[in-house]
Amino acid sequence: MKILYIGSGEIGVPVLRALMVSDEFQVAGVVTQPDRPAGRQLKLTASPVKQASAGKVPLILQPEKINADNVLAQLRELRPDLAVVCAYGQILRQPLLDLPRLGCLNIHASLLPRYRGSSCIQAAIRNGDTVSGVTVMWMNAGLDTGDILLQRELTISGGDTAGSLHDKLAWLAPEVLMESLELIVSGIAPRLPQDNSLASYAGKLKKEDGQINWRQNATAIERHIRAMSPWPSADAVLSGKRLKIHAATVIAAADGEAGTVLRIDGEGVLVAAADGGVLLREVQQESRRRMSAAEFACGCHLTVGARFS
Repeated sequence: MKILYIGSGEIGVPVLRALMVSDEFQVAGVVTQPDRPAGRQLKLTASPVKQASAGKVPLILQPEKINADNVLAQLRELRPDLAVVCAYGQILRQPLLDLPRLGCLNIHASLLPRYRGSSCIQAAIRNGDTVSGVTVMWMNAGLDTGDILLQRELTISGGDTAGSLHDKLAWLAPEVLMESLELIVSGIAPRLPQDNSLASYAGKLKKEDGQINWRQNATAIERHIRAMSPWPSADAVLSGKRLKIHAATVIAAADGEAGTVLRIDGEGVLVAAADGGVLLREVQQESRRRMSAAEFACGCHLTVGARFS
């Protein structure tokens, strides 16, 4: 079976590698995003998918617009049986969805219809979910609305960040996809319509979404910190300067005006929330290295009573 792989993000790399080493499936081509400036030096950098597939597949395309007529013409020449899409970053229009003989599959990092959209991993952490999973669905013109082929669950631990959950899902995805492909080959792949009444949406994150609202309860703030790690990072403003918060713990027995520093010791910096407090353990000043909150407090002469805005 000839597979057209469409993706850009790191989460899809284990899936791509599983396809490339398969004896049963041939990756006829890869479509990924163009090289983009990245890092402090803004060096032109290939997507993780391009880096993983370079020199290993017959064709790699990096169009600005995947639905353009000239791109569709190139993809038709491949005559793919099936397309597999994971974390690509562009919407596929109907002519492209109709191009593969058997259709297009999308690998989504949530248990659809919960958390349609791009920030599904962050949403699961932020909302305190105890399970997440991978969904393989038949793509249609909607946003993550296609029929479900297969789903697999995994447990979210109390210490998971968006980064650690991302990695768990990335390693689960190849197993789910390969089982899905075997069902297609056997002619018994299901098409289970999603229950739209249970659907929720998790849109694309922006950098400003990381800002902490100290008027939330302590549990919500701690989940927010884990959900925003590693990007865009939870942050707060102290004395007019932004401070990234990388790790924290809920302290139920804390009382004070939201955003006020209540205690400073070797364990960290305790900040009042609307209900309880959040013990900051690891932080990072702008253009500085990550450090313990206790080290930060000592270095900047932070005092009890200081306020985060």
